[in-house]
Amino acid sequence: MDTKELIQKIQDEDIEYVDIRFTDPRGKLQHVTVIRDEIDEDFFEEGFMFDGSSIAGWKSIEQSDMKLMPDPSSAYIDPFYAEKTICVHCTVLEPDTNERYERDPRATAKNAEEYLRSTGIGDTAYMGPEAEFFLFDNVRYSTSMNKVSFEVDAQDASWNTDAEFEMGNMGHRPGVKGGYFPVNPTDDAHDLRSEMLSTMKRMGMKVDKHHHEVASCQHELGLIFSTLTEQADNLQKYKYVIHNVANAYGKSATFMPKPISGDNGTGMHVNMSIWKDGKPVFAGDKYADLSDEALFFIGGILKHAKALNAFTNPTTNSYKRLIPGFEAPVLRAYSARNRSGCVRIPWAESPKAKRVEARFPDPAANPYLAFAALLMAGIDGIKNKIHPGEAMDKDLYDLPPEELEGIPTVCASLREALEELEKDMDFLTAGDVFTKDQIKGYMDLKWEEVFAYEHCPHPIEYKLYYSC
Repeated sequence: MDTKELIQKIQDEDIEYVDIRFTDPRGKLQHVTVIRDEIDEDFFEEGFMFDGSSIAGWKSIEQSDMKLMPDPSSAYIDPFYAEKTICVHCTVLEPDTNERYERDPRATAKNAEEYLRSTGIGDTAYMGPEAEFFLFDNVRYSTSMNKVSFEVDAQDASWNTDAEFEMGNMGHRPGVKGGYFPVNPTDDAHDLRSEMLSTMKRMGMKVDKHHHEVASCQHELGLIFSTLTEQADNLQKYKYVIHNVANAYGKSATFMPKPISGDNGTGMHVNMSIWKDGKPVFAGDKYADLSDEALFFIGGILKHAKALNAFTNPTTNSYKRLIPGFEAPVLRAYSARNRSGCVRIPWAESPKAKRVEARFPDPAANPYLAFAALLMAGIDGIKNKIHPGEAMDKDLYDLPPEELEGIPTVCASLREALEELEKDMDFLTAGDVFTKDQIKGYMDLKWEEVFAYEHCPHPIEYKLYYSC
């Protein structure tokens, strides 16, 4: 919709409120709700002023005025509010210049799309994320000075085989690493996931499937690919729907990469392709029917993987997933035949479906920043013809130690990722897509998380060291 169509829709459907939404640097969706009486064409042309100093990592108090500029094309009816409300995603602008605010994640995504067009490599970047999540019935945690603990539970969890429930224990539940594709009653969340998917469809999102994932209590819904900024908007809607439908069922959803020990973590594989003049740039006659550009794109991803980790795996918890043995790709290699490398080339019959898949990201990522960073790494690979080397068409998890030594890895901690980003950020600042000030502000937020994590005693340390 354009502005006039959106205003007409608000009038015709008697919509009482407009919810304007934006995303903060950490990736959290924020909103403010405006009553219909205040909505006219000027509202969409002039934007909505707000206090940017209240958003972590943005303005200081003496320069706090900022502007939310709604994007009418992103509008959708919110399915969870009692009063009829239409939601619109916003880009943040500087009020005195009306230029995009350099620390706004959505602005960065738009910058990346424009930079791609300026290079002549392509005119459209498509993203297809596969974001997994966990569902629990009960979540408790404490981080007080004398108690650090967490406890999660779910009736269908693998650890509840001998639990006593008021209505009895039916015994049907996936075991550890046994959740991939069983039917009900073992998979007892089918109806819940169906409602999530149906809700997304009613909101105008393009979806295709849902299923139980490998770990106990782990699930995934399918989003059909879209352009970079639009897909980042969609992923924010995806998380919003999952959280709220789960809440309506009396459950709690989390996108933490590793909420439980001893079972698979949660990833967000990102499928990527570039098109130019209506033709797929990645289709060709090289390895796995890829073009040179696609191979160079992979080369850029692998070269900059450690710096990318700061955006694609942005939490301390992310690196409890990125360890060997849990189907998490830690080795910087690529292949068309297995899923154990950082980058996979999915099989496709049509050249139009030719794409590359980054397998190391996780859904704790800010989608605008993660997608933009991945694209910038790939563009750098194409511009500088960074070849990824030979493909690794073997199970990388089972390689002997002497072979593993020669394969570089992704980062092992958020601290390492931030240190790598400090050394390797020029590919991000090309074309002013990211700015150094923006990256510094983002890193400052993430260093706060690193210090909070590193300075807090962990329960396992009491087990290991209390009696030393």
